[in-house]
Amino acid sequence: MGDNQPQTSFSVTLIFLNENDLKQDLPTASQHQELRLQIRGEAGDICLTVNNDAGVCVFKFSITMDTECCRVATRSFLITLGCFSIIMRFSTQSGHITNPRSEYEAFRSFSSEKHYVFPVVLDVGCGTGILSFFAVQAGARKVYAVEGSSVAKYAEILVQTNNLSNKITVLSGKIEEVCCPEKVDVIISEPMGYMLLNERMLESYLHAKNWLKPKGMMFPTQGDIHLAPFTDEQLYMEHHARSHFWNQRCFYGVNLSGLHSSAVDEFFRQPIVDTFDMQVLMARSVKYTINFLEAKEEDLHRLEIPFVFKLLQSGLIHGLAFWFDVAFVGSRMTVWLSTAPNEPLTQWYQVRCLLQTPLFAKMGQTLSGRVHLIANKRQSYDIHITAVVDQSGFKSGNSLDLKNLFFR
Repeated sequence: MGDNQPQTSFSVTLIFLNENDLKQDLPTASQHQELRLQIRGEAGDICLTVNNDAGVCVFKFSITMDTECCRVATRSFLITLGCFSIIMRFSTQSGHITNPRSEYEAFRSFSSEKHYVFPVVLDVGCGTGILSFFAVQAGARKVYAVEGSSVAKYAEILVQTNNLSNKITVLSGKIEEVCCPEKVDVIISEPMGYMLLNERMLESYLHAKNWLKPKGMMFPTQGDIHLAPFTDEQLYMEHHARSHFWNQRCFYGVNLSGLHSSAVDEFFRQPIVDTFDMQVLMARSVKYTINFLEAKEEDLHRLEIPFVFKLLQSGLIHGLAFWFDVAFVGSRMTVWLSTAPNEPLTQWYQVRCLLQTPLFAKMGQTLSGRVHLIANKRQSYDIHITAVVDQSGFKSGNSLDLKNLFFR
């Protein structure tokens, strides 16, 4: 770091945590001795030097965008450096700085506002741009908001209304067609559909990695599809009852019963979007994980999920229930969004797929089989389920159209 870099000086006292691990020769009396903290900064890297009253350097370290820092009480700052942490307590006096703010606030401003290079963000399928605005609020230097529909013009209006044209650039077009002006540090999106995969937005999300820098980040970072067998006689009978209309033999003189079987098949091809009590689940769920940082677009064209469930109760298995979780994996913490039936309800609810014929199983027996998900041209998936109770050999299955949902 060159000598021409600006310096800022503060009066502080230091408290070290986990001092036994500290290798620097710094007397513990410094906890109560006022020291001078000098700062030199350049983009993305701040060098801090602690001097005693004789001007001798007693401690020196750097903080970057990845350093863990947080506020403590009203005028202290906690910085974690590997195996130990430092609490810097700033003087309430401002005699050594020219403005009337406290030294703590000056340091906070210096470290957070002037010297951190915030990332370039790509928002895939931005809609009206709400995630792009959130990214700017979080400190993004530049956001490229991509929207393939006519909604892009409304995103542009909001950008102009909020005077953020210098921060957010709206790119009208599909992510597969637009040209991003530069590589990005972070990709953000809300690519989830029912059962995670519906609408096939995830493929566009993965395509956006063409613009992601090496070691870049994606939010969400991974998706977990959960499935479990369920029992629900009422749901099964309701679905059957929907076909009763086509069982009429004299509908204004017309016999409709020839289409009854086809109507049953068609109604049972519809996955059911609703929510349910966890008690209807007959076994612990099986999880299928998609790591968005590693997966390729073609990986989502055909998915196969094998399952083996050990039944926790006896009864009729009417179908398989599906839900998903997505993880936002940051450098310091991971945040999960879950659509599980025991979590707060979301816009994705849960999805249940009925078997054509229920299967009876006893507690302790196993249900095994596979779920095949095959991408189709209707921006969705064909679902094929095969299941067998291993001990009895009883089999069932179904083929469903994820595009043709039934909202219960």
